Amino acid sequence: MRRLLLAISFCAGLASGALAQSDEIEKNIAAQIQAFEADDFATAFTYASPGIQRLFQTPENFGVMVKRGYPMVWRPSEVRFLELRDVGGSLWQKVMITDIDGQVHILDYQMVPLENGWKINGVQLLGNSDPAA
Repeated sequence: MRRLLLAISFCAGLASGALAQSDEIEKNIAAQIQAFEADDFATAFTYASPGIQRLFQTPENFGVMVKRGYPMVWRPSEVRFLELRDVGGSLWQKVMITDIDGQVHILDYQMVPLENGWKINGVQLLGNSDPAA
């Protein structure tokens, strides 16, 4: 009986740790999207990993890339978080974004843990989906 209680406690601890991790990841992605909506590219840039920051060098360059390549992230109508997955040792957060025209987009955010919290290490556009389907 004691082993069963220990096993349940251990599993509950793992689940609550994963939930806290998921919450922090979702908050970071949501905060970056809010910064994009406010055209605050300097703040949005702080949620990017050091590798992404090196790649784009300035918040302005980063903002231009987002406006051109990910307009649904820059001006979303709705954001919904789907599943958080471990893919080959990397955490990927799937996000469904509806743009201002009503088109649904599925994006995958690769997240990396750093000393100061989770950072976005890349985004993949997985495709569009018809919300009526």
